[in-house]
Amino acid sequence: MMSLSSRFLILFGLLAITSTAQYNYTKGDADSGDTFTAPGKYKTVALSDATFKPGKRPMNVIVMIGDGMGAAQAYAAYTANGGALNMFNMPYTGFSCTQSSNNYITDSAAGGTALSCGVRTKNGAIGVDSTGKALRNISEILSQRRKSIGMVATSSITHATPASFVAHAASRNSEEDIAVDFVHSQVDVFIGGGRKFFINRTDKINYTDSLKTYGFSVFDHIADAKGAKVAVFTSDEANAQYPKRGEILPEATKKAIDLLNRNKKGFFLMVEGSQIDWGCHANNLLFAVNEALDFDRAIGKALEFAKKDGNTLVIVTADHETGGMALTGGNFGKGMIKAAWTTKDHTAIMVPVYAYGPGAERFTGVYNNTAIFDKIMKVVK
Repeated sequence: MMSLSSRFLILFGLLAITSTAQYNYTKGDADSGDTFTAPGKYKTVALSDATFKPGKRPMNVIVMIGDGMGAAQAYAAYTANGGALNMFNMPYTGFSCTQSSNNYITDSAAGGTALSCGVRTKNGAIGVDSTGKALRNISEILSQRRKSIGMVATSSITHATPASFVAHAASRNSEEDIAVDFVHSQVDVFIGGGRKFFINRTDKINYTDSLKTYGFSVFDHIADAKGAKVAVFTSDEANAQYPKRGEILPEATKKAIDLLNRNKKGFFLMVEGSQIDWGCHANNLLFAVNEALDFDRAIGKALEFAKKDGNTLVIVTADHETGGMALTGGNFGKGMIKAAWTTKDHTAIMVPVYAYGPGAERFTGVYNNTAIFDKIMKVVK
């Protein structure tokens, strides 16, 4: 593993990346400054900041979380795609301060809980306050308004961020318990890894059978998914790094929207680009920015829908920054970036917030991460 002061040079190209185990993010493929051939760049979704009148309230809300994505990670992806990014087309921008209740630097569990429940809690806690008391999350609140609820992630679906929008647990590591919470939750559609936490369990219970008992249709492939309540397991644990896993995240985002949009009362969808964080923990620039680009293509699917629908608020943000990434050089024409890292852990750096759709004007400025929950609750129908 290279020293923290090492600089990394990449030209983004077609590269096979081997799969990483779910929590072994520090074992990402070596990123030694080799040069790669740049692939073709993708087009982004053109948006207008004059589409929605101030004060209009959305029926649907899509929250997209780039785990570990700070401004540097986003700008690196912008550079790699030749100066274009879906999230940068969103007309309203703010910054979120990410501290947890017990630490200047948050983890994903506390960061996710702040976004999902509007309360800061201690690191490691899922959907509970710092005393362990269960908090009402946005999925529970909006399901009571008869909205459909969806979750998508490239990690295990029971991992910290998606779990924070569904479960209540003292520890993010209690993934078997979190899987049970999914079975009994208000979620209508979930797509992600983590099959093992439902079937290969210490209690020997097959909770995919329980999902079916509670009305879920269970699938292994996104394209096959159909029904009123849908669970798609794309991997036993986490999915492979991009590009080996293919277009799972954009495809899952579009599929979830299609399934949820059948509800005339509206829907709430959380989509996580989980592995930006893991690439940054590994100080692996290729891993991190490939994941950021994949996440941005998923954002494009959400924006395509929101632009056509006219009644959907899309919010893009992060739970925290990882790696203390600094951009020390680059070339838009070649899609080349040079970067340095200050740590292999999370940092306290503010993270960006991008918004589009009815109510998006509320998301400008600098505010605590809990304010994102508050702003959504004030604006959504």
